[in-house]
Amino acid sequence: TAPPGPPVYVDLAYLPGSWSARTVDEEFFRRVRSLCYVVSGDDHLKEGVLRPLLDALLAGKHQWGTDTQVTLIPTFDSLVMHEWYQETHDRQQELGITVLGSNSTVAMQDETFPACKVEF
Repeated sequence: TAPPGPPVYVDLAYLPGSWSARTVDEEFFRRVRSLCYVVSGDDHLKEGVLRPLLDALLAGKHQWGTDTQVTLIPTFDSLVMHEWYQETHDRQQELGITVLGSNSTVAMQDETFPACKVEF
């Protein structure tokens, strides 16, 4: 457990992938308050911990007590993410959480990939 202390405020936070994602819990989101959280790590390990991580975001954000808008940016497509989004959509709206989906494609040096632009 983390020692008691004030929350840390940042503009952008990358959530860990693979086994490290298990360390992200409600306390993490209570203490690390970001305008944008990037969920990366499209691998089989992430699928197993994705739902608890997303639920922890809802629980942690509930404790902020402010009207701060939060954007969640997944970097991969996932059935777990789609289910969570559908099942908790009303709660996301209550808490001011927006999940960004991207239909944009960027082309660079003979390669194309999905992308989104985030401005602060």
